[in-house]
Amino acid sequence: MNEPKKAYISLGSNLGNRLQNLQNALFHLNTEVGRATAVSKVYESESWGFDAADFLNACVTLETHLPPREVLSKILLIEKMLGRERTNAKEYTSRTIDIDILYYGNEIVQTDALTIPHPKLQDRKFVLLPLADISPQFYHPILKKDTRNLVQECRDKSLIQKTQYKLYKSRQELFSNLSFIAIEGNIGAGKTTLAQKVAEDFNGKLVLERFADNPFLPKFYEDQGRYAFPLEMSFLADRYQQFTDDTSQFDLFKNFMVSDYDIYKSLIFAQVTLQKDEFNLYRKLFNLMYREVQKPRIYIYLYQSTDRLLKNIQKRGRAYEQSIEASYLDKINKGYFEFFKSYPEQNTLIIDVGELDFVAHSTDYNAIIQKILNFALETTY
Repeated sequence: MNEPKKAYISLGSNLGNRLQNLQNALFHLNTEVGRATAVSKVYESESWGFDAADFLNACVTLETHLPPREVLSKILLIEKMLGRERTNAKEYTSRTIDIDILYYGNEIVQTDALTIPHPKLQDRKFVLLPLADISPQFYHPILKKDTRNLVQECRDKSLIQKTQYKLYKSRQELFSNLSFIAIEGNIGAGKTTLAQKVAEDFNGKLVLERFADNPFLPKFYEDQGRYAFPLEMSFLADRYQQFTDDTSQFDLFKNFMVSDYDIYKSLIFAQVTLQKDEFNLYRKLFNLMYREVQKPRIYIYLYQSTDRLLKNIQKRGRAYEQSIEASYLDKINKGYFEFFKSYPEQNTLIIDVGELDFVAHSTDYNAIIQKILNFALETTY
């Protein structure tokens, strides 16, 4: 295979969630056009050539094996996917996303459909400033000047400011930046399955709750009043031991950690299962332990209705779970939502997965991943 070409691409958006638009465009470019090797800072600029909302702008370097015309075709499809409808009108308009090819190596392309280098890049500071971040010494093959010189000579007086926002080259890089995420949910919500898929697809260290080893769990479902306290105490001890061990040991070969539980679930379940005096004693011990454990960067809660949870529990066929009552699941759901209200500073993303089957349908799974990525991008700032 021939050596890849470096394509320099500009991104812009002034409609909708501008940052998400840029990031989603970059994700698509990275997977469908070529590997992103460099990404500029994100700049905010006045609309150029017309009166509208301010733009966010950035530039990216891609290593691609696609010829220029095919790169353009992919870009047009990505724009359409992200809500951009190009027209033949010559007037400038607002847009969810604008993707332009600035350079394709040192090639010069002049056709009815495509001109490379971009004919107006030297006149637009909102293009030149982010381009200078990633290729300050790249020479314009026609003007024979590098990006730094083009910036100095540009007569564009538009107000352009560097922002605090950051774009990520790939979904894997964004997940890596999260360090640690917890995926939680009621019994049968699908948290373990989703955690496993996320860990596998994005190279995460998987931390799973070892609930099946607890000898009190089957007994609890038979006689809750008798076995609630020893069950919750043993769960707390096991979770604390495992959680501190697993989350404190960094894996050099993994990008981040993803767990199918957070230790705070111990208090949520204990509040449902224990008598008041038992719970007060339990909470004192829990509070001491909770101070010492690592907190997730993002807390994802998978919500399903009680009817759906009961069907899932029946389907997976664990004998000791078949006697779980709807009222018990209702109380657990309520306990989680009370937790979210009590900890507003927690970065909590609630996803209703009641109508989704992310195991059987890749579109449902990708929709969940997109929600997580969008949320992660926003909570970074």
